[in-house]
Amino acid sequence: MALFARNRLCALSRSELRLTSEALLERMLDPAIKLGTSTPKADPSGDYAFELFAKADALRAGARATLEAKALQLTGGADSPPPPRDRNVYGALVGSVKADIFLTYCTNAKLAQAEDPTLTIVAVPDALAVGANYGLAVLANADPAAVRFAMFILSAHGQRMLAKHGFNAPSLP
Repeated sequence: MALFARNRLCALSRSELRLTSEALLERMLDPAIKLGTSTPKADPSGDYAFELFAKADALRAGARATLEAKALQLTGGADSPPPPRDRNVYGALVGSVKADIFLTYCTNAKLAQAEDPTLTIVAVPDALAVGANYGLAVLANADPAAVRFAMFILSAHGQRMLAKHGFNAPSLP
């Protein structure tokens, strides 16, 4: 099996916040900042956000409890409002100031920014980074089309396409 992509969490915010990777933890801890996440246990993105909060505790004592208490679980849960039909839900939430910062997959953040270029995507620093790794395996008796598809995903062109859509593509040169 080969690792072909990683979808990490990114921070989506309005550009006027002037958010940076280096200041992300401090800004998330700021009591005046509304921090949006998906709902843990209902949406993996929410689970990853709360995993990030646990990592934050190693950098700043008490950060986990503070972040968990202030996190606005705005998507993915049974009680979450339905996403808008005509907009990216994360962009809509940040754009309407229901969240100042929203922790979501980088792929979701890219879609939101494509819809609203005034939004900023900030990479989560390595010390806080969490996300999903995607592997690829081809069965010994796989259809030749499946083998060609797998080889495309692993190719430089396939990896560039994944990176364009917000995935970390480890096979890129």
